[in-house]
Formats: sequence, structure tokens, C-alpha cells
Amino acid sequence: MEPRLVGVAGSLKGEVFPLTGEELSLGRDASNRVRIIDRSVSRHHCVLRVAEGRYRICDLDSRNGTFVNNLPVRERALEHGDRIRICSEDFVFLLHPAEAGAEVHFEEANIDDLTTVQIQCEDVVYLQPDRLLAALPIAGQMARDLHALLKISTTINSIRGAENLKEKLLDLIFEIVPAERGAILLVAPGGEEVASVSGHLRDSASAQPVRVSRTILQRVLRENVAVLKTRGPEGDPFESLESLVVSGTQSVLCVPLSLYGKVQGAIYLDTSDPRARFAEDHLQLVTAVAGIAAVALENSRHTEWLESENRRLVEEIGIEHSMVGESSPMREVYQFIAKVAPTDSTVLIRGESGTGKEIAARALHCNSPRKEGPFVAINCAALTETLLESELFGHEKGAFTGAIAQKKGRLETAERGTLFLDEIGELAAALQAKLLRVLQERQFERVGGIRPIRVDIRLIAATNRNLEELVRSGAFRQDLYYRLNVVSLTLPPLRSRKEDIPLLSSYFIARHSQRCRRRVTGVSSETRGLLERYDWPGNVRELENAVERAVVLGATELILPDDLPEAVLESESSTGLLAARYHEALKELKKTLILNAVEQAAGNYTEAAKILGVHPNYLHRLIRNLGLKPALRK
Repeated sequence: MEPRLVGVAGSLKGEVFPLTGEELSLGRDASNRVRIIDRSVSRHHCVLRVAEGRYRICDLDSRNGTFVNNLPVRERALEHGDRIRICSEDFVFLLHPAEAGAEVHFEEANIDDLTTVQIQCEDVVYLQPDRLLAALPIAGQMARDLHALLKISTTINSIRGAENLKEKLLDLIFEIVPAERGAILLVAPGGEEVASVSGHLRDSASAQPVRVSRTILQRVLRENVAVLKTRGPEGDPFESLESLVVSGTQSVLCVPLSLYGKVQGAIYLDTSDPRARFAEDHLQLVTAVAGIAAVALENSRHTEWLESENRRLVEEIGIEHSMVGESSPMREVYQFIAKVAPTDSTVLIRGESGTGKEIAARALHCNSPRKEGPFVAINCAALTETLLESELFGHEKGAFTGAIAQKKGRLETAERGTLFLDEIGELAAALQAKLLRVLQERQFERVGGIRPIRVDIRLIAATNRNLEELVRSGAFRQDLYYRLNVVSLTLPPLRSRKEDIPLLSSYFIARHSQRCRRRVTGVSSETRGLLERYDWPGNVRELENAVERAVVLGATELILPDDLPEAVLESESSTGLLAARYHEALKELKKTLILNAVEQAAGNYTEAAKILGVHPNYLHRLIRNLGLKPALRK
């Protein structure tokens, strides 16, 4: 099966888009190979293309961003199973074929000339206890079949792995049905396209593929019926089944795998032996087997999906996913982390407040050999000296008033892991000396204790202060500074990587709109310009706060300039006389339009909002922000 993009949520759910090596464009315009009819999607949103033998997804400067595994990207190499989100549409990128075992070929042959028996699943005797009990006294074969069903039920529920389960299931079916070839075919969730195929041969030495009739399969999947096709008496014409004539097929049996009223796939069997044609008893039995196996197959598939999702979430904590940004300064940060993370060296992270120093520290931890151990963080500026000493080193019972029990400190809880000390420049002189001993000897005593405790930790420290200046002024120990500054990383301020602002905005919009349970698809072009021109003295943290505020207070699906904090708007108006005049003129135009619309609507704000094409809540906020209430009362 060729590489493909599968829709898993949204209007294209269940659709499969093959990737043939050519570009696969996605967007709202009709010229795209994948057209998404959604006004929040850009006309030409993104494209999948092959580069150096790998598929890459490239965002085409879309308004609302392209997300891979819930993080915004400009360009990224795709891995099998990556989830791609474009506004309300979700896709999964599938690279590897799902087939295992014998080769399976689909046939387009017409099968009208075959004798047909079909039954509804609810008519299967084996699935109806009352009818089964009534039949037991006269059916010795049925007793053997019940034994086979019990064996299958107990066996398949003890097998892990979807492929192993399908192979074993076909083996068990071959024990009770004279089939020469078989296949289990599973459809994609929410669709009818076959997503997983496992073929099996009774004679493993045979190289003949399992030939699956598309006509029979589609009928079973569409109508949820079990179908048995057998060749007629000797000499009957077989012109419409050329492929089956060539293979000498005598009988075909196909039953649905149904769960919760939906068809999950099918079991397909055939034989070329004229002495071992399938009968209606075989149809009844295999349909009952399918009823038992459907649950096991779905559980196995779901378990594998959960395991894959768990692996992806674990990976997202690492370098590639924990920080958002694709600018040159951020690429240098990623390269630094990739080199330093595998070591045990102490790292000093510098950077202004809000640049993401703790996130970088977590990335170092999660890409290190200590990733299975704890990551323990403590802010040295958040606690008084006494409390910080107890929090960091722990204390013995009775060490001071209120110490009613022994307490382990953060150093002990970080054993075999990473200790992150934020705002290390605020550490008191007495604690600096104790920390220096930990770095030199890897041991310490609890407050009030006399027994040395050895620790195996990696230390990462962070500061937004100039430690060299603190050393010169005597506020920070020089020997501790050298111990901390083994390897140093400086995180860039947001103003030096403004090309990352659209990605960060998209990421924060997605996060906070989900938390606030409000649909926000992106930012307007005017808002985007304001965000990119502002200097962000509070860096990424300030940007996130601004986006969260806009999501909470906004009334439309797009974040508009008036949704932004005053600091951003005031900065824009002070960038120059021309900008100030523009801002003032725009403000006056808004006032005029609102006053005219309210007058036209005879004072009805809801009607006025319709005239202006805005939400009534947004109109009320504009009236309040522009100071129009006195004018409207006249």
C-alpha cells in the first residue's frame, strides 16, 4: 500500500489521499488536490512534497497555521503516524504498508453467475442461545463447532499484537473450514477504505496470492451481511469470472467483522478444491467466529494506537516538540541541547525573564540518560533563605520550631534525575557555600543533621541576571560561578526572533481556545502585524498572556486588534507620527460607523451588529472601549 494521507476528523473524515511522489496541496481553493471548504483555511494552506527521499510538510504562510502532533510548523519532515491538523480538519500521515503474510490481490470480477447464500448476522444460530439449545440434541457437528468456538475464544483473547492475532485467527479458522487461502481486512476508522490487510495460506510453501473479490468485499462491508459464493455444477458457464476461472476457485466465503453496529472489516476465505466446497454450515460457523473476533481485533488495534500515541507524547517532551520556533536563533538552541543533553555536565541557562529557561531545562533532561528519573524544579527567588534551605536540603525532626518530622529535600527527591535551580542569582551567601559543596563532593547534610547524604543528580541552573557583575560586586561566589558555568546556554529574547511569533501565536491560540472552550481559528492580518511589530519586553510569557486575554475577551473566531492589551496598541501608536495619525483616524472611522449603524437600527444593538457584520458582544465592547456610551444616550 502506497504512502497516504487519511482524514480522521472533520469534513474529510474517512477520505484517503494517496501520495505518489507528486506534491499534495491542501487549501480552500479548488486548484488544490485536497480541497478543504472552510473559511478559516487559507486558499493555499500547505503542501506535502518529497525532498531527499522523505515527505515534508510546508506551511504556505497560512493565516491560521499548520499543526503536526498539535504543534505549529513551517516546514517539517513527516514520520509514519504523524497527525496533521489544518483548522478543523485532522489527517494521519501513513508511510508504511500494513500488509503482512501472504500477498493479497483485489479482483474486479463480476460474481453474478455464482450460486449465492447470504444470512443476516442476527440469524446466525451460534449467536442465539435459545435456538442453539434446541438444536443441540440433533446436531453432533454442532457440538464440535461449539468446541471450536470455545477454543478460538480462549485463544485469541490471550494474544498480544494485531498482526499475531490475525495470523493465529486464520490458523484456527483453517482447522474448522476447508479453506486454502484466507485474509482479514480491516477498514479505516469511520470509513470504508481498507487500511489493514493480512493474508494467510494453508500451504505456507505456496506462492499463490490471496485473490479478494472487490465486489464481494464491498457488498459485505456495505450491507453488513455474510456471503457464500460457490461454483455451479460441472459445465456451468463462468465467463464473468475470468480471474476465478484462472485460479480455479470453487468457493468464496466472506463475513463481516461487526462491532457496536458498525462494520470494522471482514474475514475472506476461498478454496480451489472441488471436493471441499464451503457449505452453509461453514458460513454460520465463520460468522460466529467473526462475532467473537471483532472485539479482540478492535481492542488489539486500539491498544497499538494507544501505545503509539504514548510514544509520541513522550517524544513531544524532547527537543523537537517542547519548544516552538524555527528561527535561526532557536535552531542554534536545539543544536546545543542535542550536543549537551547526553552528558552529565552542569548547565547554566541565561536569558531574560519569560524566554523559556525551564522549558529548555526540561528538554535537556528529557534527552539525557536521566530521562526516566525525576525532574525537580525550585525557584530560588520565591522563598526566604530559611525556607529555601529546608526545601533544598531537607531537615531532621526537631531541627527548628515546627519541624515535627523528618523531611527530604529537593536534592534527595532528584536522585538519579535532574535538579533545576531557577533564579540562581538570588541565592543567599550561606546557601551558595552549601550548594558549592554539593557540586564538588555530591553530598550534603539535612538541616539539623550530622550524617552526610550522597546524591546522584545533574544540576541545571538558570538566571536572568548578570552573574559576572554579581561576582565583581561580591554578591555571588566566584568559585560557585565557575562550578555552575561549565556549559552555558543563552536563550534569545522574542524581539530577536520575531519570525517565530506567528508559530507561537498559533500554538497559544490552540491551547487556550481549547481550555476556554471557545472556537478561535487565528488572528486577523492587522493583528498579526501588531504582534510582529511589538518588542515584547516580557518575551514569550507576555505573548502567551496577551493571546490568552484575547481568547477570553474576544467575541469572534479571529483575534482582532481591539482584543490585544493596551500596551501592544499604545506601542503601535507611538512608533511614529504617521502611525499615530493612522491609529487616530481608524478610531474615528470606527466611531462614525458604529454611531451610524445604531442610528439606522433605531437603537437596537443586535440589529446594529448585523449591519456592521460583527458579534453583538464585540459591538458592546467597542462601544465601551471607544467611549461612545454618552453619545448613544442622546
